[in-house]
Amino acid sequence: MTESISKLNKQIIQCEKCPRLASYIRKISIDKVKRYRHEKYWGLPLSGFGDPNAELLIIGLAPAAHGGNRTGRMFTGDSSGDWLAKVLFDNGFATKPNSDKIDDGFQLINAYITAAVKCAPPQNKPTRDEINTCSEFLYHELAILKNIKIVVCLGKIAHDSLKQIFGIKGEKFSHNNRFAYNDKIILSSYHPSRQNTQTGKLTWNQWNRIFVQARNLIDKFPNQ
Repeated sequence: MTESISKLNKQIIQCEKCPRLASYIRKISIDKVKRYRHEKYWGLPLSGFGDPNAELLIIGLAPAAHGGNRTGRMFTGDSSGDWLAKVLFDNGFATKPNSDKIDDGFQLINAYITAAVKCAPPQNKPTRDEINTCSEFLYHELAILKNIKIVVCLGKIAHDSLKQIFGIKGEKFSHNNRFAYNDKIILSSYHPSRQNTQTGKLTWNQWNRIFVQARNLIDKFPNQ
């Protein structure tokens, strides 16, 4: 399984199927922002990371332009990553409560993180064609990660991408929506974007309850 996910991740990193995204992540890596002007940006598509035998899968929207696109790891080096790392640590899914850079020792425990779109999109808004093109990678990730029992979708794009791959009808996106599909349970949450967390649309208690549920559900599953 590890070999299969490693092979897929190499294909993801080498992908240039979406010209707009490929051009944007290269441009951002050159232009940078002032506070990171002395850092070398990753500037390539981002694969998922974590435990290939994980029971928890987290699907985000896409790498952040100056977060994952800079650091080379999903949800690393930005405010969304801060929220995710802390909640994963608090619920026993990570070794540290912060995810700042790729060599910081942050590791996932029984969890795997990926995104519906593997490149940072302009204004955090991938096109429908870009989402559909990238869904091929998410499809293969879901096929390879055979032990997944709980999927947490962060935001509507992640939620809808998963529905499309599984052929699920109904189940419109809403925070704390929960439903079963075959042998998996799907939980959806607002994305921990700065826009959602600073406006109070997503509070820490709302956010934490998603992962408390995930932990409790995994603990109730029979060991295989």
